[in-house]
Amino acid sequence: MNEPGDVAVEPDGDARDPGGDVVEPGGDGVEPGGDVVEPGDGDARDPGGDGSAGTADAAQDAPDSGALGSGALGRGRRVVLGVVAGAALVAVGGLLATVLVKSPAQVAAETGPPAQGLLTAEVEQRVLARTVVTRGTVVADQSVDVAPQPRAGEGAAAAVVTKLPLKAGDAVAAGQLLAEVSGRPVFALKGTLPVYRDLRPGATGDDVAQLQQALRALGHGTGDDAKGVFGAGTKAALTARYRAIGYDPLPAVADGGEAVKAARQAVRTAQWAVEDASADADAGTGAGNGAGNGNGNGAGAGAGGRSGTPATGSPSAGPASGAGDGETTGDGETTGVGRTGGKSGGGEGDSGRALARARQALADARAELASVEAADGPMLPASETVILGSFPARVSGIAGRVGGPVSGPVLTLSAGELVVETYLKDDKKQLLRAGMSVVIASEATGLDARGKVALVAGERSTGRPAGGQQPGQGGQGDAAGKGGDLGFRMVVRADRPLPPALAGQDVRLTIESASTDGQALVVPVTAVSATADGGTVVTAVGGDGTPRRIEVRVGTSGDGYVAVTPVRAGALTAGAKVVIGAAPKDGGDGQGGRDGQGGRDPKGTGSPRRPAE
Repeated sequence: MNEPGDVAVEPDGDARDPGGDVVEPGGDGVEPGGDVVEPGDGDARDPGGDGSAGTADAAQDAPDSGALGSGALGRGRRVVLGVVAGAALVAVGGLLATVLVKSPAQVAAETGPPAQGLLTAEVEQRVLARTVVTRGTVVADQSVDVAPQPRAGEGAAAAVVTKLPLKAGDAVAAGQLLAEVSGRPVFALKGTLPVYRDLRPGATGDDVAQLQQALRALGHGTGDDAKGVFGAGTKAALTARYRAIGYDPLPAVADGGEAVKAARQAVRTAQWAVEDASADADAGTGAGNGAGNGNGNGAGAGAGGRSGTPATGSPSAGPASGAGDGETTGDGETTGVGRTGGKSGGGEGDSGRALARARQALADARAELASVEAADGPMLPASETVILGSFPARVSGIAGRVGGPVSGPVLTLSAGELVVETYLKDDKKQLLRAGMSVVIASEATGLDARGKVALVAGERSTGRPAGGQQPGQGGQGDAAGKGGDLGFRMVVRADRPLPPALAGQDVRLTIESASTDGQALVVPVTAVSATADGGTVVTAVGGDGTPRRIEVRVGTSGDGYVAVTPVRAGALTAGAKVVIGAAPKDGGDGQGGRDGQGGRDPKGTGSPRRPAE
């Protein structure tokens, strides 16, 4: 028995309120068929009394809750979830629409230029240097291509490499064999004057003096030869050098020595002629015949045509000349007719002339022999020697091969101290000259060295760079390997010798082409602008932000800066702020203005400031 106010509990566990209404867990009434009874049907009432006024009978007619299936409840929940999902989709669609769909006014506002602000830089006071930066290659001071050709007339149709004893990177000493071409050696000698002719015995000149010095440095004395005269001592020294590298020198006169033999034979023949003429002169007679008289005067003929002695053995009263025939009478007088002295005198004159002529012929033969012997001997062909300024040298490249024709350089030698070589275009060539200071920097080794520009060529170079190296990176001569225009050759010599490890490396060159005379006021180049009347001004910003234009004169420029001098003294000082461009006020990078490059003008027009020339 339930007390009033108690909730009746049916056997199936459903609770009824005191009024007899069935209280479902969700507050909804269910008909026996499982249909949901909507509020207002009078079949059920929710606990809050929101349903229509139902009767206790209706509640009693309802079957108990245990008869409700779980499928009906699941379908109800799915309906509710579907409604919620639909609402979410509608909300997301609205959000996307607000993001993607913009009004024309909104689009115009977002694409308009940002508000502009002044971009300033501080005026500095320092020494300003104008620099040129380029790349170069470390090479030896001297580079020589060895491209020998056989001498004409040697019977070789074409030069052929027959021996290559060296390889790239090998050191080369003075006098050393470099290569063999068509069976003939090519060796190196020290000197400064390039070989331009074959050196033969009897030659004279500075190149002969250079050869003599090089041979003496190798231990081959040149005897008593005068400086610059290719004499017997130089011939002996050259022959010794060839023998030292395993070859015989080429003869200066290619006749097998026939000219010398003939000259020597001529000397012998002339010598014999002199001897014969001298004997004939010594054996000549000058006796004269005279008529004898009783006084014993007369000339008698001596034997052999010699000057006559009187037949009687007595002294002759006078000199006898010529040859005479006489008879001695019984009283001892010599009688006869003496021949004139013409014959005997003529014989003496003939023998004297013959002797003089023989002696002259001998002198001529000896002079010819000396000339022939002076021209004979070893020669130094220009194709068999390479002159280098210093040793040891280095083989920087091998281009030939054994058995291949000599169509160009067989090998390349580098000698002397290391220098930096580069090739300049027209714009840089106009800025640089010999004597300018240079900083040499090697990124590979970390080396920094100072030097000076030693040479800026006045004419363009073509072909490939010396030493077989490509020109430095940085825009010079990509056509170098193709024999194109390299530009103007520039050589930089370090103040101290560069280490050998840098040979062949690419380095950076920073050349100081101009600088201010002491400290000067320096501003970024973008701070300077030109006026309509051709003047130049900078715009300074005061402490209150007010800009004011200051007329200046520009000077040295470099590295993005320019030296300025205010026309009115004191109008611009170090530490002042000058306008270099414009930037968005919201801090965006805008159009330029960063690092002072390409900034906008202070009026915010977006027009880039034009630096003063």
